[in-house]
Amino acid sequence: MWRTTPVHRWELTGSVAQDRLPALPADIDTEHLQRPEDGVGPLFHRHYRTRIAAARMTPEELVSRIAADLDAVAPSEFASFQRLQGEPGRLAVGDEYVVRMPGPWDGPVRVVASTPTSFRLATLDGHLEAGQIEFRATADHRSIEFAIESWARSGDWLSDVLYTHLRMAKEVQLHMWTSVLERVVELAGGHMDGGIGVVTRSVSPSAEGDVDSGTGPSDAGDLRRLSDLARRSVNFDPGSVDPQSPDGRWRLDDMSVPLPREQPGPPTPGGSWETTRDLMRDYQIADPATVRATYRRNAPLAGRDMLLQIRFAGVRFQVGVRVGDVYNETREVDGRPAQVFGWDYKTLEGHFEQGRMHYEVWKWLDTGKVEFRLHAYSRVADRGPRLLRLGFRLVGRSRQLRFYHQICRRVRRLTDAQLDT
Repeated sequence: MWRTTPVHRWELTGSVAQDRLPALPADIDTEHLQRPEDGVGPLFHRHYRTRIAAARMTPEELVSRIAADLDAVAPSEFASFQRLQGEPGRLAVGDEYVVRMPGPWDGPVRVVASTPTSFRLATLDGHLEAGQIEFRATADHRSIEFAIESWARSGDWLSDVLYTHLRMAKEVQLHMWTSVLERVVELAGGHMDGGIGVVTRSVSPSAEGDVDSGTGPSDAGDLRRLSDLARRSVNFDPGSVDPQSPDGRWRLDDMSVPLPREQPGPPTPGGSWETTRDLMRDYQIADPATVRATYRRNAPLAGRDMLLQIRFAGVRFQVGVRVGDVYNETREVDGRPAQVFGWDYKTLEGHFEQGRMHYEVWKWLDTGKVEFRLHAYSRVADRGPRLLRLGFRLVGRSRQLRFYHQICRRVRRLTDAQLDT
């Protein structure tokens, strides 16, 4: 019989400050540990989670059962755990296992932390990855949340190619941990509530400096082109634009999407409005499979230059935009107060479009209603690469609208995912 598990996947740009690994206990044996600094490529901070409704175990009982026999939740078609050091039937700090996987890539690990509701493993020399992974269970009044959280880089250049570039290892890993979560739900005696959420935050190798290159690696060419944007001007005169003019050249778009509601009053700390604001500020709102931004993280948002890499039909185009106004203010609309955070950017010379894009998050203070708004006006550029301008005339409008709708959906779902994490 067919069985389907909903999997909600999100990729975000991470940062060194937010995605730092948990500290190792002072008394842990660090010999042969494979740390992230020993690895290759981006640091991936991954978070897999699911909710278990009607479970017949407490979080402590569930973690205890898993720790006693890791193979009980390991999908045999992907991996199995073989104990190398430690007492059978229990899991303790210092125990070592080797994760047997198809092919020549077995993964030795060591237990570096353990509590009644969690345990954490660190990779050893020879593992595909360099980092740590934690398994934990928590409960609220209605369900258990089980999470697998990892912080790791590829162990060597071949693993990096398979994961970051060919994405083969990435899909295998996704299916493996999805299968583990399904088995955890079965072991707990409950049922899955809401499917599986997967959030991946990528910290590029250049993130130790001041350049953010989205969810993929940057190269010297990207950084050079980013620096070159400072010498480019906006490719239209914003003061002369009348999107409502009857010549039909400018296209005006307004979209909005409701977000999780808050209590009336100022934005709730860590709530829907602040979460969306942070996603907007870090340009997490665009799907990196479609648009990836490279910019200087330490530069103020106002006036920031961004190099956008646009992917279409297997081809990548790089264009520049410049952030203009940034505002966080209380507005009154029809007698109703609203807290509004927003910013806009304008297209630069060399872009196949001319126009301006606004992103805003609103909270109506009287009701607690929160919404994301997108406002844009654009037209085909008068100058720039002819082939790109021709392509935009032919298929650009449909792709443009798809991109706008994609942003609205992504903001809604990312906000939901962040609030649930």
